Amino acid sequence: MRTRVSAAAKRWLRSHGGPLGSIVRVRTARPEFVLTYDDGPDPTHTERILDVLREQSATATFFVLMNRARAHRSLLAEIVGGGHEVALHGPDHRPISRLGYRAVRERTAAAKAELEDLAEVAVRWYRPPYGLQSLSSFRAVKAAGVEPVLWGPTAWDSREATTEQRIARSLRGAEAGAILLSHDSYAGFADGGRSDSPPTVDRPELATRIIEAYRERGLEARSLSRALASGTPVKGIWFKK
Repeated sequence: MRTRVSAAAKRWLRSHGGPLGSIVRVRTARPEFVLTYDDGPDPTHTERILDVLREQSATATFFVLMNRARAHRSLLAEIVGGGHEVALHGPDHRPISRLGYRAVRERTAAAKAELEDLAEVAVRWYRPPYGLQSLSSFRAVKAAGVEPVLWGPTAWDSREATTEQRIARSLRGAEAGAILLSHDSYAGFADGGRSDSPPTVDRPELATRIIEAYRERGLEARSLSRALASGTPVKGIWFKK
């Protein structure tokens, strides 16, 4: 019984975060979901994914790493020019949950300012690498001027899996306002990541399959800001170290 109560409490907290909540989905009456990409921009995959989004009349939010954004500034312009949204994934992919408040605030604020300068747009959202954040790092990110954004369904494209497994996983929790986690690159050791073994995945093809699978359920892909133009954020407690 204790385990059941604990699980139920966790589910409740994931959508009732209050002032300590991160955005986990959008409350909306419109038939759309939020499509997000992490770890880019990547010259191999991002441009082809942008082609897919254009062909599918879809928009997305790209949570970028600053070490990659500096190296591929032209891709930031393509993202913005395509009607998509640029958001911050961090200076690099090192997890922030065990860093001190001041360190997180300063590095996040500096990365936000640099990304706004490179992309020439305002940056509103931040996604902690690996989805790991403590109460201290959460407060520091907010103090740096960005809002933490997590997710519901995931495309499972940062690990080995079959395409069908990835599609099935991406549809778990598919509903209006769901925030889907996917990746337009892979964060390896050079990015501060924990592994240097990227999975075998055709990311543009997966993007096509996921968008079409959601469309079969009557849902179109939108960036977070587009979805919030007619919806409201749902915030949940999300602290993982």
